[in-house]
Amino acid sequence: MARERQLSRRSLIGGAAATAGAVALTGTAAGTAAAATRDVDVAIVGGGLAGLTTARDLVAAGKTVAVLEARNRVGGRVVNLALANGGVTEGGGEFIGPTQDRIKALADSLGVATFTTYNTGKNLLYKDGKKTPYATDGLLGSVPPIDVAGLANAAIVQSALDDMAKQVPVGAPWTAAKAAEWDKQTFESWLNANAIVPSAKFLLDVATTSIFSAQPRELSLLFVLFYIAAAGNESTAGTLERLTDTANGAQESRFVGGSQQVPIKLAATLGDRVVLSAPVRSITKSGGKYVVTADGVTVTAKKVVVAVPPPLAGRIQFDPLLPAARDQLSQRLPMGSIGKAIAVYDTPFWRTDGLNGQVVSDTGAVRSTFDNSPPDASYGALMGFIEADEMREYDAAAVADVKAAVLKDFATYFGDKAKTPTSFVLQRWDNEGFSRGGPVAYAPPGVLTEYGTALRTPVDGIHWAGTETSTYWNGFMDGAVRSGERAAREVLAAL
Repeated sequence: MARERQLSRRSLIGGAAATAGAVALTGTAAGTAAAATRDVDVAIVGGGLAGLTTARDLVAAGKTVAVLEARNRVGGRVVNLALANGGVTEGGGEFIGPTQDRIKALADSLGVATFTTYNTGKNLLYKDGKKTPYATDGLLGSVPPIDVAGLANAAIVQSALDDMAKQVPVGAPWTAAKAAEWDKQTFESWLNANAIVPSAKFLLDVATTSIFSAQPRELSLLFVLFYIAAAGNESTAGTLERLTDTANGAQESRFVGGSQQVPIKLAATLGDRVVLSAPVRSITKSGGKYVVTADGVTVTAKKVVVAVPPPLAGRIQFDPLLPAARDQLSQRLPMGSIGKAIAVYDTPFWRTDGLNGQVVSDTGAVRSTFDNSPPDASYGALMGFIEADEMREYDAAAVADVKAAVLKDFATYFGDKAKTPTSFVLQRWDNEGFSRGGPVAYAPPGVLTEYGTALRTPVDGIHWAGTETSTYWNGFMDGAVRSGERAAREVLAAL
């Protein structure tokens, strides 16, 4: 029973600046047309949290930079979506929690406040056609009301994963003593041998898709163990529970005004160093410097930081060619498949029914939900994740068809009131040209042990950033910030 109590519900389901910010969002940043050629110390490819953090630290050290962002906005996989009622909701990275120290410090420095994710009331388990509300403050905490055998088996599996993760060095998971053994198998094959009770296997499967937006069959066991190890910081070991919990976990808090307020305000401090609508096409070394060619602007620099997901970095033309190991790495790290659907209502009506808006389900397009209402609850918003196989099924569907499927699921979970939102927004990251998925590029079997050393290793004067390169909170906003800080340190040491 003690081990069962450790197994929380979310650990098993996956669960002046304003004006400048407007400029950053609209794509009219100064310099996009006026300075078609720039000569700087460092060219930075990508205006997400990683690239902007790199730029911040380099500028603070007295270096000149140019940040080239392909989109007409900053933030990368962090974006606010405008609602018809004048509010905003998060279409990408949204939550932060304990040990995510660097994103919190950055937000604090920019005056972006946080508030606690709504977590009052009962969770819902929808399984085998049955809807079961359950309290999270009882003897078993947030554990879903499945059979006792399933709970016991799931607790054992979670404990085993945490113990194995402690053996994985976050800076070099390929050096773990059992790296070869763990990297040659999928996470699904390991689960099939260890999550032997069907209800336990169900909970771990849903946890996997909620964390990675990928199926267990697609993931290397070593990569999963690294990801668990990375859910901490230098003084706190990572755990599966912290990865997926709401209270005391990665989903504990949200940003007032939406998470994109952080990159928007950070970009505002950089001014016209940030160039929008400038996708980088090639990076060429010539005469001892790098020539970075983007749409509408060419930058000459001593060093380059590429701060975009590895599969997208691989689409840039490099001259000289990148080492084979780096190119092979970029070919082998696919993006997860994810979408977020948000339905808006006059009020968060589920709260009056004693529900907190969090669901875990075994069916439907949406199998995990959150209450995405603003802190003042001036309107209600239900957010549903569409992930992995379910997202791939709806990648090419009409928005109306996706909306119908999502609202059907919401009504199943929360009743007929959920059928008639006042507005609806959808973000399909698989269809975003400069992301092609999310939340993270993951490693299938054999990738980390063969090519992992190329992940952060500079190639002459080219350095790598982005959340996929982070040793802690890989795949999260915190990981993106950490990677930018690390890349800036590398470049400063090399200049």
